[in-house]
Amino acid sequence: MARQGTLFSPKQLAIGSIVVSLLVLGLKYLAYAMTNSVGLYSDALESIVNLAASIAVAIAISLRDKPADHNHPYGHDKAEYISAVLEGVLIVLAALAIFVEASETLLNPRPLQIPILGLVLNAAAGVLNGVWALMLVRYGRKLRSPALVADGKHLFTDVLSSLGILIGITFALLTGLDWLDPLLAFLVAAMILWTGWGLIRNSLGGLMDEAVDEEELEQIQTIIMAHADGAIEAHDLRTRHAGRITFIEFHLVVPSHMTVFNAHEICDKIEDALEEAIQNAHVVIHVEPENKAHEPDADGSMVI
Repeated sequence: MARQGTLFSPKQLAIGSIVVSLLVLGLKYLAYAMTNSVGLYSDALESIVNLAASIAVAIAISLRDKPADHNHPYGHDKAEYISAVLEGVLIVLAALAIFVEASETLLNPRPLQIPILGLVLNAAAGVLNGVWALMLVRYGRKLRSPALVADGKHLFTDVLSSLGILIGITFALLTGLDWLDPLLAFLVAAMILWTGWGLIRNSLGGLMDEAVDEEELEQIQTIIMAHADGAIEAHDLRTRHAGRITFIEFHLVVPSHMTVFNAHEICDKIEDALEEAIQNAHVVIHVEPENKAHEPDADGSMVI
């Protein structure tokens, strides 16, 4: 089911990506077959990668939705990061294949055959990709799905490369400079290579338990301090992302005479506030007696 405030669920979007990738692949392959352009060949080859990546995303989202079990007590959300890394690797491999084909065409030039229908088909595929890429990024952020956001960003680079190829091929036809076709393929391959590396780098950050960004960290600190009345301080705050889940852990120092019941009430207030402000927050609070307190900040505020 779709989550409240969204029209589609992550699984529906993942399946939609497979359907869109198949349609785009068909259109781009027809465009390449009609034109014999290595630039359009590189565009079609990237669509094969898009299809493989969409299948990987669908599998990852199915895995992440599995409930926690004995072997995975924290759930399966990191499956999305693995999917994004795989997508990055596929993109890099596609870029290398395009480099090889473009090099061969540059050494052995072949005349371009550009019927208008081929260019129209490729442009239609680009428009379809662009609309779907915007949807994936928009809903992926709402649903806190790294795999969907990565897939959307990947598709958007495909849109940009398709646009560049169409402009370049048109210019090549007008000038008669056939060598522009493989040159465009080189440029597309370089862009794809950069995108693949970016996806791998960002996904590895999630797999390595990277902390939340500074803005979200400041929000967490503010919420803790605003709802910790009765406690002495909070310290040793640690955060990390695991797919859609944000893990928040810290130590809360309370007066030694405070009852367990009262300390637990403070913890409940903080947890409720954090979970309301941060979607899919998982909060762990370690309660400590006042002799564990750290030195206060210069302004007398609670230590975080």
